[in-house]
Amino acid sequence: MRSFCYIFVFAAVIIAVASAADLGGKARYVGGTIETLSNGTDGTILATGLTGLLFTVKKGTIQVPYQQINLLEYGQKVDRRVAMAIVISPLFILSKSRKHFLTVGFIGPDGQQQAMVFRLEKGNVRSVLASLEARTGIKVIFQDEEARKGGKG
Repeated sequence: MRSFCYIFVFAAVIIAVASAADLGGKARYVGGTIETLSNGTDGTILATGLTGLLFTVKKGTIQVPYQQINLLEYGQKVDRRVAMAIVISPLFILSKSRKHFLTVGFIGPDGQQQAMVFRLEKGNVRSVLASLEARTGIKVIFQDEEARKGGKG
């Protein structure tokens, strides 16, 4: 009976890890107050950690405890590909490139307000936002109606 329990727990952990993969993904740190991260640092964001938001890069992992997070903001930046239109075709003027940005505000270990801004991949936006809302109890602030559509669906 005891070995069955261990197998059950092991299977539950495997399922949880597989499910967690859907609630995170590739992200780029584009700015903020974290001195150990350079702007443009690529990594993996995971919003399903037991105690906090994780951003893993080659140098290590930044963890922000959920209870320290006090701001979640999502927005999109739309860039018209004007240079492409001039060089290749006027039809490119109609194409848009959406970038998905998540700002996480939190109280740092020193008691000071801190912030991290991430660029998320399109396929990860909804799951990351939903997980962060559920784990922090904070509603995501959308910068505009387009961002609300992109983040909620």
